Amino acid sequence: MRIALDATAIPARRGGAGNYIFRLAKALPEVDRENHYLFFAKRAHADELGHTPANVEVIAVDHPSRPLRLLWEQSLLPRQLRRRRVDLLHSPHYTMPLRKPCRCVVSIPDLTFELMPRMHTLSKRLFFRRMMRWSIDHADRLIAISNSTRADLIRLLGVRPDRVVAVPLAADVGFRPVPAAEAEATCAEYGLGRRGFILFVGVLEPRKNLPLLLEAYAALPPGLAVMPLVVVGKKGWMFSETLAQVDRLGLDGRVRFTGHVPQAHLPALYSGARVVVYPSLYEGFGLPVLEAMQCGAPVITTTSSSIPEVAGDGAVLVDPHDVDGLTGALVKVLSDEAFAAELSRRAQRQASRFSWERCARETLEVYRSACAR
Repeated sequence: MRIALDATAIPARRGGAGNYIFRLAKALPEVDRENHYLFFAKRAHADELGHTPANVEVIAVDHPSRPLRLLWEQSLLPRQLRRRRVDLLHSPHYTMPLRKPCRCVVSIPDLTFELMPRMHTLSKRLFFRRMMRWSIDHADRLIAISNSTRADLIRLLGVRPDRVVAVPLAADVGFRPVPAAEAEATCAEYGLGRRGFILFVGVLEPRKNLPLLLEAYAALPPGLAVMPLVVVGKKGWMFSETLAQVDRLGLDGRVRFTGHVPQAHLPALYSGARVVVYPSLYEGFGLPVLEAMQCGAPVITTTSSSIPEVAGDGAVLVDPHDVDGLTGALVKVLSDEAFAAELSRRAQRQASRFSWERCARETLEVYRSACAR
């Protein structure tokens, strides 16, 4: 087969969905030397993907904005696919071309456009909700990145169960327990002491449920409240409300916003944190949970959506609306060293069940199924 992967949705700073597309592109030709792959990617990522096996062709595509990327997807991509005699296109980010030039597989990272439309901007709601539904109806096969998202597709949009396969993601192999001296040095760059802070990692947007964490953190007893809460991630929309809550709760100076942090620093920050908290309301998968667990960090997260699938018994799970429950979990992990150590061991064991090799092999089976129809 000649298989095309549209990797043009990878942002300059890769987050969860961007990491999925990038790591899948790296893993597929490693597990499959039989088929020929064509990766369409922005020029910067095309260079990164260029060091690949002989059965890969990387095509650089320049479009400096999301609207231009979507215009390219709908107008120029179908022509490219026909000219290059592509048998199957994998569109890993919700949408595929309206003019279907070959067999198509579409990945659905989550269903927030259906479940939480108000947590997206109006322009995203108007475009992606309609285009996602069209793509779901017309794709030959669908990939959901968790069993939770697969169940949502079947329940909310009436997708036939035989058309959608759950293929779990993985954390990069660079996420690993970092030696104490290395973790201490990286933490010091951010003015932090190793094992002396509470960590949150994620885009600062309403779905990540940071207000719950701020309320729970503000309720910590005095002996634990001296430990700073470090918030790592780029500012999303409605960020001003988060800053207002910090002021209202009197947390100035105790909550530290680092902004975006290079991915190379994240393993040391995960390893250096006393506890990692991820209080999300909804996730298609929840990569930060897996990254933190793979680094051996004690993790507190929620019972929401796909997160229990990822966390297993390797994290403490609380209701995403329960401030007292989150405060209690924080007190338990911060004050009971033996429990935190056991949680760390369970976290690494659970994380070992996921790999990009597994993701690539299961994705390849979906391609074969779509072409065999």
